[in-house]
Amino acid sequence: MRKKQIVEYLSARLISKPLLLNIWCFVAAFGAYFCTYAFRKPFFTAQFEGYVLWGMSLKSVYIIMQVLGYMSSKFIGVKIISELRPQQRIKLIISLISIAGLALLFFGWVPAPYNLPFLFINGLPLGMVWGVLFSFLEGRRFTEILGIGLSINMIMTSGILKSVYLYIQAYSGFSEFWMPFVVGVIFLPAFAVFVWMLSKIPPPNKEEQQVKVSRKPMNNAEKVKILSKYGFGILTIILGYAFFTTLRDFRDNFAVEIWHQIDSNHSKLIFAKTETIIASVVMVFLAFIAFFKNNRTAYYAITIMIVFSLLSILLSNYLFRAGIISPQIWMTTLGIGFYLPYLLIQIAYFERLIAYQRIKGNAGFFVYMCDSVGYLGSVVLLFYKEFSKKSINYSQTLLELSEVTGYLGILLIATQFFFFEKKYSKQKEYEFSETIG
Repeated sequence: MRKKQIVEYLSARLISKPLLLNIWCFVAAFGAYFCTYAFRKPFFTAQFEGYVLWGMSLKSVYIIMQVLGYMSSKFIGVKIISELRPQQRIKLIISLISIAGLALLFFGWVPAPYNLPFLFINGLPLGMVWGVLFSFLEGRRFTEILGIGLSINMIMTSGILKSVYLYIQAYSGFSEFWMPFVVGVIFLPAFAVFVWMLSKIPPPNKEEQQVKVSRKPMNNAEKVKILSKYGFGILTIILGYAFFTTLRDFRDNFAVEIWHQIDSNHSKLIFAKTETIIASVVMVFLAFIAFFKNNRTAYYAITIMIVFSLLSILLSNYLFRAGIISPQIWMTTLGIGFYLPYLLIQIAYFERLIAYQRIKGNAGFFVYMCDSVGYLGSVVLLFYKEFSKKSINYSQTLLELSEVTGYLGILLIATQFFFFEKKYSKQKEYEFSETIG
């Protein structure tokens, strides 16, 4: 009985104290996603030297298999996440992590290269975790700030886990094949605590539902209706997001190789250091968006931020080529330049677009369409690397890919802006004529 009273008291406090609720949501989302990354990212740190499969390095094959699973998860998530009901969230996220953890166990137990399928199985559930977590946060007054708990994980957690991996391996003696499972198990108890915290989050209040538009599960007819009306604008965002995702994944997946080329004497802590700086800067800009009460103004601010971020990519590349800035400054500036647009679209763009255009849907539907195409781009790049450029220059490829992303991204962002502004103007003209009539 005492336990029940404590839970009821906590629920009442979360509902009556907005600040406490926001802190609770932030910590729960951040912690759960941090632990999720422990089941996905650590194996990227391994080199798997001396192993070759199908004419490719074993690490590349492993990455391709996990990304294929992750990409498949995004396509599946377009349906599952967009139709997810609140009462199904906790059960789903526990199931997803359980499958991912068991896959890593078999990855370590089964000899290479026969353990290859288990990385596909590992990636398959993990791609839907973000959607489950964000469903707890969207449609709230400070969704952009709460989303930072997810966003900074995408930036700095990978670097931190690489450093954690290296130190644990140095002192434990576990093989490269067992390390992913070991790192995941270490974070499992913390994951359980954060999931419990998620289960206590109440839904958005009535005021939030009115301002941000109530977010509900979508059926197929509603999805078709939305795409028929806004399809072209959404397509431009999907294409831009695909470039951001591909650039992000290439830099993250081959961070070790890139740093060996641009600074062979780098510290083991360089990954955590650069990604923490990037996360801090991006976090400030994401938080800034939350203070725009007017959804249309927030949409303008997001568009401007994305354009300036892409311009910063082009500028930092020029300065690095000219030898004006150091490798560390280049990698940090480049990371800010593409992570900010990537996360603005994922956390803030659709959140505000739905409210600005009064779209009856949820952010998960749009984000998972973006993610599915984005990870498809990552897979295409991985295959291109292996079959077209065997002796790839990682740093040069990063330069070329980031410049293409910069130029095309600006064009696509400008196109979507004019599209949605035209839609908004037509809607206002229609409402005005209805009022006069």
